[in-house]
Amino acid sequence: MSHYELDARRMFCPMPVIRTQDKIKELEVGDTLEVVSTDPGALNDIPAWCRINGHKVLETREADDDVFVLIEVCDCQAIYLRSKAIHR
Repeated sequence: MSHYELDARRMFCPMPVIRTQDKIKELEVGDTLEVVSTDPGALNDIPAWCRINGHKVLETREADDDVFVLIEVCDCQAIYLRSKAIHR
């Protein structure tokens, strides 16, 4: 498991979410990604994207003009298959 950082400062909606999605595609299950953004909407938008896509938000916080979202990359395929089995 590795830790990565994504600087999404000075980007506005929807770019922090899009950059987060693109970066997570490159990572392995269990890796963590800390996204730093100056867009206050990212504090809600990125966790919402994580819920929809099966990733785990470990922490959100604000400091000065930055917002931070720490994400654990999860096995989306396994989550999808479990949810599909539950709805049968």
